[in-house]
Amino acid sequence: MPSVLIVDDSPIVRQQVKLALMPEGFDLLEAEDGVQGLSMLEKHGEIGLLICDVNMPNLNGLEMLEQMSSRRLRADLPIVMLTTEGDPSLMKRAKQWGAKGWIVKPFQAPMLVAAAQKLTLAST
Repeated sequence: MPSVLIVDDSPIVRQQVKLALMPEGFDLLEAEDGVQGLSMLEKHGEIGLLICDVNMPNLNGLEMLEQMSSRRLRADLPIVMLTTEGDPSLMKRAKQWGAKGWIVKPFQAPMLVAAAQKLTLAST
């Protein structure tokens, strides 16, 4: 299984994602904001999925995706936004910058697992 990078400023959400994905065999890496997330993507080439919040300090999720796009950083990487946001305009922006999925918090673990499995299988 490829590694999954969880980028969320909430330690509780990161823990919930880990509890959902670890039993399925995913290796997990964590970042607290988009700045750390970009750094992790540059350092760890084995990341096969990015799960990213929208609202974070320093560099939010949409800004992170925009920077990934402008820097051509991991253009092939499947991205799922995991956020409290439900605004269609934000979803559209995320999709323009490569997001393949949008899951609203609080999330159902089986839905997240299914999305992670589908997107990591599709990208291998």
